Amino acid sequence: MKPHRANFRFYEELNDFLVPEGRKKIIEYRFAGDPAIKDPIETIGVPHSEIDLILVNGESVGFDYRLKNEDRVAVYPMFESIDISRLQRLRPRPLRKTRFVVDVNLGKLARRLRMLGFDTVYDNCLGDREIVELSATERRIILTRDRRLLFRKAVTHGFWVRSDDPDTQLREVITRLDLGALARPLRRCLECNGRIERVDREQVWDSLEPLTRRFYSEFYRCSNCRKVYWEGSHVEHMTEVIRRLIGPPAE
Repeated sequence: MKPHRANFRFYEELNDFLVPEGRKKIIEYRFAGDPAIKDPIETIGVPHSEIDLILVNGESVGFDYRLKNEDRVAVYPMFESIDISRLQRLRPRPLRKTRFVVDVNLGKLARRLRMLGFDTVYDNCLGDREIVELSATERRIILTRDRRLLFRKAVTHGFWVRSDDPDTQLREVITRLDLGALARPLRRCLECNGRIERVDREQVWDSLEPLTRRFYSEFYRCSNCRKVYWEGSHVEHMTEVIRRLIGPPAE
């Protein structure tokens, strides 16, 4: 029998990681020695990258706090829009530039994020190791359906996407990370993530179909893959999608 015990309580979205019988209630954890508090939290099932605040007996602590017998532990998720600056945050502050790297199961979400103007790396050839490296070197938030990926030590910013539906996934990300005001729709290429820039029609004239030349006069081009865009009916459709998902788009 392990000689020590501590009580853990997880709040809000962190309950999604727990077995049903452990959700929204006190979990008794038995242990030996004095483990760093990060280890029992992840043993219970919650990845460190989803946590922003730990209170032990009412005091804010870091992941290196050594768990003691009879400790009362409260664990809270990311607070992107709430000021807890006087407490000890466990993750760096939200990244100065909101950029994402998305796992292979979230291709439709990646296109939607690009549609909203967010810098989003997606490639169905990327493995977990490459995703973690990109997140670390380019300071990107990992979006994944594989919760195991968020347990990796090198991950500092990550979010486990709960839903299977792409529209619901987008709402999850926008709401949880408080990104609605940062959306800049229709500024990134849906295919490659490059920036879309306005160009003179003479620069793209030779690549246009006759009807496109006849009915449109303003054109845009991806700075990366060189795909040409114009404001056809698809723009009206995307604008309606944006309005439905996050409200009226910014000009």
